[in-house]
Amino acid sequence: MDVLPDKTTLRAWLASRSDRYRVLVPTMGALHRGHTSLFERAREQSARRDGEVIASIFVNPTQFGPGEDFSAYPRPLEADLETCRAHGVNAVFVPGTGDMYSEDRSITIAESRLSKTLCGASRPGHFDGVCTVVAKLFLLTQPAAAVFGQKDFQQLTVIRRLVRDLDFPIEIVGAPTIREADGLALSSRNAYLTPEQRVQAPLLHRALVNTARGITEGLLATPAAAREAFVAAFAEATLARPDYFEIVDTTTLECLESFGGAEPRLLAAAFFGTTRLIDNVGLS
Repeated sequence: MDVLPDKTTLRAWLASRSDRYRVLVPTMGALHRGHTSLFERAREQSARRDGEVIASIFVNPTQFGPGEDFSAYPRPLEADLETCRAHGVNAVFVPGTGDMYSEDRSITIAESRLSKTLCGASRPGHFDGVCTVVAKLFLLTQPAAAVFGQKDFQQLTVIRRLVRDLDFPIEIVGAPTIREADGLALSSRNAYLTPEQRVQAPLLHRALVNTARGITEGLLATPAAAREAFVAAFAEATLARPDYFEIVDTTTLECLESFGGAEPRLLAAAFFGTTRLIDNVGLS
């Protein structure tokens, strides 16, 4: 496995293999089973073309807002590199902040529609930072495909729109959310939960699943009724502070006022102390 610490090294590496089919997995490190499932999906994708997998590890400062956990975000680089090596990643791009962003930078990418609700409403500017760094990673690593997890469904939708609107010749592959046995979606931020919070955290997924089941079985006939059912179900999480619960069109992320026509997706976020967890489910 090749470790590429800066853009100059990356470009030299690419020049030696310009004809290879390449699949990118962008990460911020602190890798867990959710990330390794993305590596596995990328290996499956690349194997179809006798290609290779490149991962990136970069804690992107532009997607963190004031008071968020940028400084405290875990950075176990050596362990992350070993995880990449063990899961068949061919190369890892590990740039520093100074290598990715010039001090006098003045151009960024702004998303103006999909990021105004859900996590975007709670984290202004977050998805502009995501779009900017992902576009840079696309240009730098030159992949034919890139794999993103469905856990952050809004991010996945925004990235698909980025590729569409800016004509990146890249296939975006969505990979299923990986969960603990009790349903909690894997996240690097789960490590911040206290033992008491960790016991209640799976209630976020359970409330989503129960609400989705009620819709599918016809017990919740309208999005308004489904929202009330979710709030009642999640009230059991006494240590949580709900951020949002919405039922949206899977493609546009527009909040639904009725069922029928659009494919619904249920998305929710909640704070357990200062730790913000997100999750989502579709209708089975």
